[in-house]
Amino acid sequence: MQAVLFDMDGLLIDSERLWFEAETETMAWLAARPGSRWPGGWGPEHQAHLVGGSLARTVAYMLDLAGPVAPPGAVGELLLAGMSARLRVHVPLRPGAGELLAEVRAAGLPCALVSSTHRSVMDHVLAGVGRDSFTVTLAGDEVGNPKPHPEPYLTAARRLGADPRRCVALEDSPSGLAAAEAAGCPTVAVPSVVPIPPAPGRTVVGSLHEVDLRRLGGLVAVGP
Repeated sequence: MQAVLFDMDGLLIDSERLWFEAETETMAWLAARPGSRWPGGWGPEHQAHLVGGSLARTVAYMLDLAGPVAPPGAVGELLLAGMSARLRVHVPLRPGAGELLAEVRAAGLPCALVSSTHRSVMDHVLAGVGRDSFTVTLAGDEVGNPKPHPEPYLTAARRLGADPRRCVALEDSPSGLAAAEAAGCPTVAVPSVVPIPPAPGRTVVGSLHEVDLRRLGGLVAVGP
C-alpha cells in the first residue's frame, strides 16, 4: 500500500445531517421565491439523491424541483454559507476517524483528503481535524470532473506519486465509490445515508473502528 485516500463528508466527518439542515434552509428559501413550484417538505429521500455528489448537481436538483426561481450561483452560495456557519462551530468526526487518521500519520504513510465539497467548506473541516493529517487535499471545485468521475482520485494519487491500484480509498457514497473504483483503487465503504452492497474489490464495514492499516494493506495485496 502506497497511500490512503479519504473522502470527507459522511466518511471522516458526520456532516450529512449538517448538509440536510443547510439543504432544508435553502429549499425553504426557494419555496418562498415568486413563481416557485416547491411546496416544502425536504426529506431524507431528497438528500439520498445528492449524497456524494457535486455542488452543481445539488443546485441543479433543487432548481429542478423549485423551478428557475433563482440563479444557480446564488443557490450554491447559500448552501456553502450554511455549511460553513455550522462547521465554524463544530467539526463532528465519525466513529473511528480520529484513530485511523492518527495511525496513518504515525506510520508516515502518505494520505489525501478527496472531497466533492468546495474548498471554502473543506478549509473549515481542516481547521477542526488538522491540516497536518493529510499530505494532499483536493476539493470538488479544484477538478474539472467531480465524482463519480475518476479524476479526483487519479489526481490525488498523482500528486502523492502513487499508483492508484496501490491506494486504498475510503468512501461512504455510491458516487464516491464509483469514482475511486473507476480510478482503479481498492475501496472500503462505510455507508452513512444510503446502503452500499459489497462488490469485487470493495469491502463494506459498519464503521471506521473496523479498519486499521494492517487490514487496508491486505486489501492492496488481494487487489481489486
